[in-house]
Amino acid sequence: MQSEFWHNCWQQQRIGFHQDEIHPLLPVVFSQLNWEPSKVIFAPLCGKSLDLWWLAEQGKVIGAELSELACQQFYQEQEQSFSVSAQGDFQRFNHPAVGIWQGDYFALKPEQLGEIGLIYDRAALIALPLQMRIDYVKQLKNLCPAPVSLLLLSLEYPQEEMSGPPFSVTELEVRQLFDFASSIELVAMRNLTGRPFAQRQFNVSSLVEKAFWIRW
Repeated sequence: MQSEFWHNCWQQQRIGFHQDEIHPLLPVVFSQLNWEPSKVIFAPLCGKSLDLWWLAEQGKVIGAELSELACQQFYQEQEQSFSVSAQGDFQRFNHPAVGIWQGDYFALKPEQLGEIGLIYDRAALIALPLQMRIDYVKQLKNLCPAPVSLLLLSLEYPQEEMSGPPFSVTELEVRQLFDFASSIELVAMRNLTGRPFAQRQFNVSSLVEKAFWIRW
């Protein structure tokens, strides 16, 4: 799960994790949430998710993504103009609505993001093995000090039936990883077991998606 793995995925377009539509839970759950819209929405390990364009209608979005190719495709596929500037070990992809820091998420500094009001994690945590999930959450807390809110989507399935990524991250693990949070709410759940797209990508005996609203 080192950086070379993800660079190869994008170079070879082995990106089954990418969805060609906005996540169906996002508009439903988002309408129920309270957060400070004057602050920035942060999307770690964002890939080229179309969710970012939807979120940009709600506020300024900043993403973080390892792959330069993913960043380029994010804008090009939507025929959006962008500029790129080198800033230290990162490249900054600039756009009026959605900017992306391209580089190592674990090397980001809080000052690069500004004041974050909302974090959106569609498939970042579940993309990482256990130790990296622990490190990911520590970095997230460092980048986004309180008060902040996180909308987290996770998947649960029998881990022994598939090696991942994406990995199975149970509700218990979510609550353990974010034990410093002041509030962790399960706000939505979908049973995806047996659905055609889920069977094609996962081929597991059970698959449940959960959405959490976490605040610290």
